Order: sequence, then structure tokens, then C-alpha cells
Amino acid sequence: HLRNGDTLSKDWPVDEPYLFDAVVMNPPYSAHWDNSDKRLSDPRFRDYGVLPPKSKADFAFLLHGFYHLQEHGTMGIVLPHGVLFRGAKEGKIRQKLLMDNRIDAIIGLPANIFHSTSIPTLIMILKKHKTTDDVLFIDASREFEKDKNQNKLTATNIQKIVTTYQNRQDVDKYAHVASPAEIKENDYNLNIPRYVDT
Repeated sequence: HLRNGDTLSKDWPVDEPYLFDAVVMNPPYSAHWDNSDKRLSDPRFRDYGVLPPKSKADFAFLLHGFYHLQEHGTMGIVLPHGVLFRGAKEGKIRQKLLMDNRIDAIIGLPANIFHSTSIPTLIMILKKHKTTDDVLFIDASREFEKDKNQNKLTATNIQKIVTTYQNRQDVDKYAHVASPAEIKENDYNLNIPRYVDT
């Protein structure tokens, strides 16, 4: 099925399948949304105790997608780096996701690889049932091919990311597996340079 609608204002219809093995999202970055308190009872958001700020719906999109993930599915979402370190309500949501062991990996991408924006972005991988309690950080931001108007990931660049994700081991200046204690020591800040020394 293909559907067009305002994802955050009206949830997926319950009269058809609404849990999925894979959720892939590339939402608009730092969009404005209606975060009125009535949404705290929405099952997509209620477990987190707070709502993302009105001027930044990044975590609202993330929680929407995560809610629709099957128990043993995998979710990948493209986001701006601010979700990794912004505090206040976003910090509380991030901490809850980490304490519940939902964030599997953070993959930093090169700047200027999308037509819509030149900012560097990341892919956050989430799961409802992980087999480890750590978080894998991959800094793939410096490995790309320059094209005329934008940068691009080559097949080799992509394969390195995939292999590193599958192996889940430290790679000098490229990847780090962070323990829960290490993340807690960083006050649940997931900014990639805190974990991958370049």
C-alpha cells in the first residue's frame, strides 16, 4: 500500500497491517509540529513522558516509526546530528531509548550527499530486541567521492559501512563499540567524535 498523509497528526490506520519488519525513514529535518500536551496520550509518544520540541520534530518522526516496528524488526532513520547531543526534552527521549537498549548503531555520513541539504547527516539504527547492550558508532563522514555538485558514497564506501556494522568491532579512526557505562559517563550524549577518535 502507498499512503500520503501527515504522519504525525494522524497515525497509520489500524484496519490494515501497521507493524513492519523494517522501517526506513528520511523525514524532513527539524520540522515544526504540533506538540500540544494532548499528544502525551498518543501510544507512539506516551512511554517517553515528554514530547519533542515544537521546532524540532526529529524525535517525533523517530518515535512514530519505532512504534510501527515489529518486535524483532530493524529500523533505520536519517537524521541531523543535533539528535545526538541536544538536551532538554530531546535529551530525555534519547536517554530513555538508550536505557531501554533500543539504539543499535549510529552511522555518520558525509556532508552534501543529499539534494535537499548540504549538512552532514547520520543513520540511526534501532531495534526493539537487541542481542547486545552496546552501541556501535561508525564515522563514515570522511570517505566519499566528490562529484560536480555533491558528494557521493561509492559501492566501496557502502560496503565498508555494511561490513563494519556486521562485524561490530572497533576500527581505528572509523568505528567504536561503546558500552552502556561509557555512554552514561558521557551523560547519554551520542555525538560521534566522543566515541570515534579521528
